[in-house]
Amino acid sequence: MNRSTLSLLAGTAALAAITGFASMSEPAAATKEPERAAAVLPVERTSLLCPAPSTSDLADTSFTSFTPVTKGTESAGKAELTAATEESADGKGGKTGKKKAGKPVVTPKAPGTPATGDTSGSDAPALIGSAEGKFAPGWTVQQTTEVAAGTGRGLQGVNCTPPDTSFWFPGASTDADRTDYVHLTNPDDSAAVVDIELYGKDGAIASQVGENLTVPPHSSEPILLSTLTPEKQTNLTVHVNVRSGRVGAAVQALDDKIGGDWLAAATDPAGSLVLPGIPKDATAVRLIAFAPGDADADLTVKLASPTGLITPAGNGELHVKAGMTAAADLGDITRGEAGSLVLTQTGRSVPVVAALRVVRGKGAAQETAFIPAAGAVGARATSADNNAKGSTLSITAPRAGAQVKVTASAGSEGGTAASKTFTIKGGTTQDVAAPTPSGGKGGYALTVEPLSGGPVYASRTLAATEGGVPGFTVQTLSDDRGTVSVPRARQDLSVLQK
Repeated sequence: MNRSTLSLLAGTAALAAITGFASMSEPAAATKEPERAAAVLPVERTSLLCPAPSTSDLADTSFTSFTPVTKGTESAGKAELTAATEESADGKGGKTGKKKAGKPVVTPKAPGTPATGDTSGSDAPALIGSAEGKFAPGWTVQQTTEVAAGTGRGLQGVNCTPPDTSFWFPGASTDADRTDYVHLTNPDDSAAVVDIELYGKDGAIASQVGENLTVPPHSSEPILLSTLTPEKQTNLTVHVNVRSGRVGAAVQALDDKIGGDWLAAATDPAGSLVLPGIPKDATAVRLIAFAPGDADADLTVKLASPTGLITPAGNGELHVKAGMTAAADLGDITRGEAGSLVLTQTGRSVPVVAALRVVRGKGAAQETAFIPAAGAVGARATSADNNAKGSTLSITAPRAGAQVKVTASAGSEGGTAASKTFTIKGGTTQDVAAPTPSGGKGGYALTVEPLSGGPVYASRTLAATEGGVPGFTVQTLSDDRGTVSVPRARQDLSVLQK
């Protein structure tokens, strides 16, 4: 996602104009100026979209906003989350203007300290967020909902996401026990037009209902998957393709018997994938994969355990036919230890998308969460909503070993930041003893920064047992893209001669 702003582009253009004038005045200097690398600067504006939390009257939702401190930012700035507001009609086909937005749900006061807000009930709206200046680089928002009973009961969590034009969701379902919604949120002043494509075990599922869906400006639309097709499919891959405009998208997967959670978009199709941070007490794990191209994929499945890469008994390979969704039940694959799934291909590399459905507990006390294939942590990644008792940070180094710094921010109600450094051996997953804020009160953020070695992947599991049900939710941590590379302008008289 390109988060460079109009002001940044304008500044670059202005700089080019200035140096163009210098070229006319001092052409000799242009030939002597050495080439300089692009500057890496903090982004100046970030947008995030949060789906409507729940349709349950028994839902309690919290929002946690956090921006890590970033060098080189401006001293000014702000960030806020406000309710999505749709344009209202006058009853005659005309528009009367946008509904007035309410008070911001969350308004952070300073980078480095989390800000929180909450809501309850079934009518909580989707949120549209923006951050500018010092609040923009690495801004992240976690939405966490506790549902006491009913379909999807348990803990549901999702990272609010930037708007985009394409999203892949392997792991959705139209089974009789499932109620899955695709939430589409449009942050812009014009309508977005979206197609929702469904792929099952036998390929694409024809659905004209899912074509040319209109999402009005500044609004959010939940689309029930079972209204797009009468077919009952246990394992579906959903592709949200935006024809015009841009949206935020997430799937809310709710089960009548084993709870539910948000299914976040998987990383873009690739030949090798990492699905980080399977809880060590998982009782059932299902892998769902899809090959969007015209070639079959043969996946090699490995578990990155605390001691190295191992092949799951009876599940070392998965054949994925082109255009079809494949699944494999891996059982209690972690067997009481931290683990992450690593997918590779020994032959021809075919792009695939993948996700895991994870179950904890047994019998009537089961709960579900999802782990999509994730991008690497990169330069920095943050989990916003944590507490000392319920948070588990899992870090994977699928190839070479790595040294990683983990920083716990100040608490939302006080305290000071604290950091620890961990060494992760190649081919392993570690549930690290993450630091907590010194004297901290309230929730806090965990920021992961690789210091050396190979790429690392990470996720955070948040757990809260209510009524004997082991509620939990898992969010992956990928590069926050808090900086952008800006080419340096140089004097070049030749541009005036074209």
